[in-house]
Amino acid sequence: MKLVVVESPAKAKTIEKYLGPGHRVLASYGHVRDLPRKDGSVDPEQGFAMEWDTYPDKAKQLKAIADEAKKADTLILATDPDREGEAISWHVQEVLRKKKALPADVERVTFNAITKSAVTEAMGRPRQLDTDLIDAYKARRALDYLVGFTLSPILWRKLPGAKSAGRVQSVALRLIVDREREIELFRAQEYWTVSAQFEQDGQKFTARLVGLDGKKIDRLSIGDKGSADAARAAVEGGRFTVASVETKPQAKNPPPPFTTSTLQQEAARKLGFSASHTMRVAQQLYEDGLITYMRTDGVQMADEAISAARKAVANRYDAGYLPDKPRHYATKAKNAQEAHEAIRPTDFSRAKAASGDHGRLHELVYNRALASQMASARLERTTVELVDGAGRATLRATGQVVLFPGFMALYDEGRDDPQDEESARMPHLSRGDSPAKLGVDAVQSFTQPPPRYSEASLVKRLEELGIGRPSTYAATLQTLKDREYVVLEKNRFLPQESGRLVTAFLERFFERYVSYDYTAELEDELDDVSGGRLDYLKLLEAFWRDFKPKAGEVMEQKPSDVTLALDEFLSPWLFPDKGDDSDPRLCPACGNGRLALRGGKFGAFVACSNYPECKFTRKLGESGAEGASDGPQELGEGIVLKSGRFGPYVEQGDKRASVPKDVPLADLDLDMAKRLLSLPREIGAHPETGELIVASIGRYGPYLQHQGKYARLASTAEVFETGMNAAVAKLADAANGAGKGRGAAREPLAVLGAHPETAKELKVLEGRFGPYVTDGTTHATLPKSADPKAVTLDEAVRLIDEKAAKAPAKGKGRKKAPAKKAPAKKAAKKA
Repeated sequence: MKLVVVESPAKAKTIEKYLGPGHRVLASYGHVRDLPRKDGSVDPEQGFAMEWDTYPDKAKQLKAIADEAKKADTLILATDPDREGEAISWHVQEVLRKKKALPADVERVTFNAITKSAVTEAMGRPRQLDTDLIDAYKARRALDYLVGFTLSPILWRKLPGAKSAGRVQSVALRLIVDREREIELFRAQEYWTVSAQFEQDGQKFTARLVGLDGKKIDRLSIGDKGSADAARAAVEGGRFTVASVETKPQAKNPPPPFTTSTLQQEAARKLGFSASHTMRVAQQLYEDGLITYMRTDGVQMADEAISAARKAVANRYDAGYLPDKPRHYATKAKNAQEAHEAIRPTDFSRAKAASGDHGRLHELVYNRALASQMASARLERTTVELVDGAGRATLRATGQVVLFPGFMALYDEGRDDPQDEESARMPHLSRGDSPAKLGVDAVQSFTQPPPRYSEASLVKRLEELGIGRPSTYAATLQTLKDREYVVLEKNRFLPQESGRLVTAFLERFFERYVSYDYTAELEDELDDVSGGRLDYLKLLEAFWRDFKPKAGEVMEQKPSDVTLALDEFLSPWLFPDKGDDSDPRLCPACGNGRLALRGGKFGAFVACSNYPECKFTRKLGESGAEGASDGPQELGEGIVLKSGRFGPYVEQGDKRASVPKDVPLADLDLDMAKRLLSLPREIGAHPETGELIVASIGRYGPYLQHQGKYARLASTAEVFETGMNAAVAKLADAANGAGKGRGAAREPLAVLGAHPETAKELKVLEGRFGPYVTDGTTHATLPKSADPKAVTLDEAVRLIDEKAAKAPAKGKGRKKAPAKKAPAKKAAKKA
């Protein structure tokens, strides 16, 4: 008997069916061991010895694997075909070795797709575990551990409110913060564009002023309204003739099939998916056998896939859309991983093979891969220059015509920050023509700062710099969001005060270790380890030799010295120049104190040097005396807006009320403050019970209350607007839900299918403390970072099984309390 170990239970069932009798296929459910989150898990003094602990929730599955391994003649490690997959195979092997359950014959196989042909072919090409890849994994985990467990305690002690720091996350955070600095330093410049509208043979076009009175007119040449009006008058007074027509043919080639990075970028642009959601959906598509493995840097497709794609193009389009020869692509990524195939569909005869988000992502993968084998698009770019009779003004019109769409008929790559495309259609013009002038415009514009990073553009930048691995980008970005170092606003990353402070600390005290060049060089060295060109212990020794003394030096500094250094480093941000020659550090409250950065129990803030006489404070990133955190604000009638440990609140005498998160401080006026202080609000007597219904705001948000029972409200506005009819209906809905089991009052967020062992239907529901998975008996809360609508059946099965394994069995749970001893007389009588 051969025991095959894969990562996913869904793959296990499919592969066991492909392999048939004589094979037992079990899943490891991903990684089974990791470095414990405690000091000493990596010991530099003992040759960087690593202590690995088995995940508690994997003990049951590992026992099942060990039991089967003891009966098996051969162990086939068939985890994913990347570095993480190699590491998981190694961990499984080591666990079985410790349990004395490792078969004599151990093989490693990899396949790029979950299809019968791919799996059976892979089984015929076994190899040994790749020790170089395993060493590279060990080095990466040791580096991440040493950085995290060395820097984080320093942050906690020297930078109040900071949570932690990671090797790659800190560099990604610095990119976001650096871009925000660029935006803040940017000064908009006014410019005007003068253009004229013409018509020739019934077709309109626009030409822009590019020359006036012998001077070239660039984008920023006209900087004020007066100059713009003068230029417009010159164009309005001229009669224009075509002086030249230049036509250039252009060819546009299709992009290669997706890599991990480009898939994340395009899914963000075209589908609005986050990187983590893209990878979850792609994982499911891979496990369902619909696409090839989704963690890859490769852009080449297998020969049989290219043939299938060309056949699909020929069936779908006429002969002109199929190039004479197959297209072959070469990887351009700085740190390309092992020679893996690009992400492509496993079957080019099925353009639509799934539904919902899975269907949308599959279609994106399909179209990109198919387009990569289609003909180039043929374009024609036309430039026309017109001059007036007096020779004062020159206008230029450009246009782009698609002569043959080629691959663009199916797919065109998106852009992170679209620019104006020269795609306007032009009429046929010849030298000497005098098209009719319809009007002249002078439009005011201002230069724009560089845009904040989107998930797509940040992933692209990380890949360009050679920082991190494409397979880890989703987790890296999610970590930054989970730590609240950044937030997404309009799908763009905005650094928070805590993120800026951590970045400033690392730049000031650990500059080398958050530099882009050093981090990329470290990635190169890790690639050298995976390629067998560098010993991983030498890499770790060189890193630790410099990093340890630096960390010790910073740890010895006083927190006050650290704060002083950060005050100076962050001065342009904390105390920006007001442009009126006034001192930006002058306290707006007392008028003679100086503002400076201070550290407190709950984080850093800005305070006056005259404390305790002057108690002025403000949060980081706020400036000016008008900010809500610059001290109490009088709203009128004795009501004051204040900022406390748990956020802003209003106070009137001895009454207080928190300002809800959905009420912007800018909109908080006297009327809203009075309404908040007046809560709870009485709606009236329930028409059936006669008992009072009240609306208020509690710890978990706005709600209705009646006879000790509650119903949620959607917003603060509903607290003040809900009438009797709506209140009775909401309470009835809540009561019906409470009587039918948890979550019954709401539609499931997702219905996932039957549990493979219990056959119970698994659903995702919204609960009081967030979304959770349930089979009707066991409830498992989803991780904070999980998208409840993207949870796969395999993930749900794992969560339910883990929760069920932790729950005490009937009769084996908590011990019954010992019975009270009966009084002596009663005991004797009973005897």
